[in-house]
Amino acid sequence: MAVRSPSPRVLAIAEPSRVAVRVAPAAFDAIDPLPKRAFDVTLACLMLVFSALVWIVIAAAIKLDDGGPVFYRQERWGRGQSRFQVLKFRTMVAHSDRDFGVRQATSGDRRITRVGSLLRATGLDELPQVLNILLGDMSFVGPRALSTNEQAADGTPIRYDETRGFARRLQVRPGLTGLATIYLPKDAPSALKFRVDQLYVNRLSLWLDLRLVALSFWISFRGKWETRSRKV
Repeated sequence: MAVRSPSPRVLAIAEPSRVAVRVAPAAFDAIDPLPKRAFDVTLACLMLVFSALVWIVIAAAIKLDDGGPVFYRQERWGRGQSRFQVLKFRTMVAHSDRDFGVRQATSGDRRITRVGSLLRATGLDELPQVLNILLGDMSFVGPRALSTNEQAADGTPIRYDETRGFARRLQVRPGLTGLATIYLPKDAPSALKFRVDQLYVNRLSLWLDLRLVALSFWISFRGKWETRSRKV
């Protein structure tokens, strides 16, 4: 599927009236504005409190579905090329990474369980990542956290760190959602995703984060995260 360059709509959503942070020139200089971190911690605490019952229901559904582990952990790239263990609700068959390799899900992927299909569509599989946010590994909004050992369909290792723009996107914490996550399909080329990620870093502001979080809740409500067409 051919993927076009970021549309004018993407550029518009990423163009708030004021840029809150000026990007440092060094490759891995961290960008961590205080309002952004305060927003992350506040929203993460609220979500933990109000989603407690949802955690219990999802855990029970996963166990009843196939009896496997409730949670899934995977090593991801963090800010400044650090590494951390991301936490998610399991949506694929148990031991998927061991048996099939670390590969991005595709349309109709047989590794995805029945419960997993619903969780992925609504984005509820990502809910445990609020713990990663509280720990400081992630932010609510930012470039998607990439696997450190992902493979292509033919089993070839994907070297994200050799893709142009990799260092730039790691100046901020990876996000639960983001500009590229919302506006590009999952199978868009890495180079295009990184271009949109850099657009976010260049225009970083709390106002932009609020808009992207609101859009993300709307996509979750409509169950559109797995669609291959436009999400918004």
